[in-house]
Amino acid sequence: MTPADVAEYLGKPTSWVYSQWRGTGIPFRKVGNQLRCRPGDLDNWFDQQAA
Repeated sequence: MTPADVAEYLGKPTSWVYSQWRGTGIPFRKVGNQLRCRPGDLDNWFDQQAA
């Protein structure tokens, strides 16, 4: 998933996604010069935030 995909999935602005990636660590990986996130990793991160 791209940052835009993550933003749509979470119902948040893309700027929020970037701030969370830098802050609390949405589990993005760099692929070349782009950020990507696996859906399962995002779900796990989301579940940890609610705890």
